[in-house]
Amino acid sequence: MTADTSADRPDRSDELRAAAAAVDRGDLVVYPTETVYGLGADALDPDAVERVFDLKGRDRSNPLSLGVASVDDALRYTRPTELAVAFARAFLPGPVTVVVERGDRVPDALTAGRDRVGIRVPDHDLARALLAETGPLTATSANVSGTGSVTHPNDLDDRIREGVAAVIDDGEAPGTESTVVDPEAGTIHRRGAMAGAIEAWLADPPVEE
Repeated sequence: MTADTSADRPDRSDELRAAAAAVDRGDLVVYPTETVYGLGADALDPDAVERVFDLKGRDRSNPLSLGVASVDDALRYTRPTELAVAFARAFLPGPVTVVVERGDRVPDALTAGRDRVGIRVPDHDLARALLAETGPLTATSANVSGTGSVTHPNDLDDRIREGVAAVIDDGEAPGTESTVVDPEAGTIHRRGAMAGAIEAWLADPPVEE
């Protein structure tokens, strides 16, 4: 059995830099995650966020999540409770969207005017490398609203493909969507990956000594 080491993988740095430059211009990109392919734009730029809604044909009342490279990065843009931070550190990076109070830099366009935002830290090296270059990106599936999530770039709708500046292709994605959870309320809004482990944590959260 051959070990899967980083030395065996091609250097994607030029591709990532090109995608990051596109985001910096206000353009949209498609990127892989450990769940499905995501549609990314600068999540702190209301105009870029609006372009995501337009391209997907998504209702403006349906908020988008905030993708970041790490839990520590998430803390720069949100105001979670200690319980929510403990939850995030237990499950992120991973296929979980953690709903917390947003900070002042998160625009109304992203959250549909709500005071809470879903945080996503993908358990995917390329996704986190891109997020480290760009800062927060929109974290929403790269599909036209009302159609199935995309697990391979070949399956991108022509509307999406023609509306983005870059597609980072990492082959087939697993396809199980993230579980969306508000740990402060103890509520799972959407069951997906790791839902059982999340329920167990919420039922008996660890107590700080």
